[in-house]
Amino acid sequence: MSELNKALAVINEVQKAVVGKNDVIEKIMAAIIAQGHILIEDMPGVGKTTMAKAFSKAMGIKDSRVQFTPDIMPSDLTGFSIYKKETGQFVYKPGALMCNMFLADEINRTSPKTQSALLEVMEERQITVDGITREMGNPFVVIATENPEGSAGTQMLPESQLDRFMICVNMGYPTVEEEMEILKRRHMGNPLEYVNNVISANDIILMEQEVKEVYIKDSVYKYIVQVAESTRNHEMLGGGMSPRGTVALAAMSRAYAWMKGRNFVVPQDVRDVFECIATHRVRLSTKAKVSHINKHDVLSEILRQVPEPAMRR
Repeated sequence: MSELNKALAVINEVQKAVVGKNDVIEKIMAAIIAQGHILIEDMPGVGKTTMAKAFSKAMGIKDSRVQFTPDIMPSDLTGFSIYKKETGQFVYKPGALMCNMFLADEINRTSPKTQSALLEVMEERQITVDGITREMGNPFVVIATENPEGSAGTQMLPESQLDRFMICVNMGYPTVEEEMEILKRRHMGNPLEYVNNVISANDIILMEQEVKEVYIKDSVYKYIVQVAESTRNHEMLGGGMSPRGTVALAAMSRAYAWMKGRNFVVPQDVRDVFECIATHRVRLSTKAKVSHINKHDVLSEILRQVPEPAMRR
């Protein structure tokens, strides 16, 4: 089985547990093989945790889950050193982050101090405790869920933290037909029980390598930069994408092209992933808020305004 077919097999397994969110599932899979982290933002009860658990189970990699609450400490994530009287030495006790896939459930219900414990590991894939740096396993991905701003007991993630998530996706409420299907599946038991392990950690590493080989021509690179630049100059945005966001847009476009069976990126790949890359990296201006304009409207307008490069056959 090719690596692409294995990726599609993961998607098929996740669809056993998550109904009607195929576009979101594809984007999360693409972000994983692009070596990015995922933020799932939506109201409670729409399947955010189920989505993350389904991916973990289908991939068969070492996972760890923490339900974030105000009393979670940074050491719960990074680990800590304890003194062993018998040996007279300090021994490192690993925290929840020492895994391949870390599920941070309701990340915006904990303190900023604990949230910041994720900054180093998400960017550099390493943990430093008591001056000793430990490398994370490969692959390593953080899937975080959060409830929308304004939900009781939540506090916004700092921009430095948000920028480290490659994509931010929303589950959304199901349609009538989808919710009926959810009820039928739940009647038979927990759908997660039917999700099978179809790939290994080594398969994910091979996928990552193939994605890195996907070609982007200079005209498409320029298009990516122009789209990112437009978020910095738009009158309805008070803050645009950082260069880290531009790098994420290129990496995600490669992964999306690879999942479509191509070894080169076309402008449509960039357009398909632009909103999930940009939505958590931009801020609406005061003018936009007063005019009741949302981020989706602004980002859609940017895509209409920036001309696509011609792709010669």
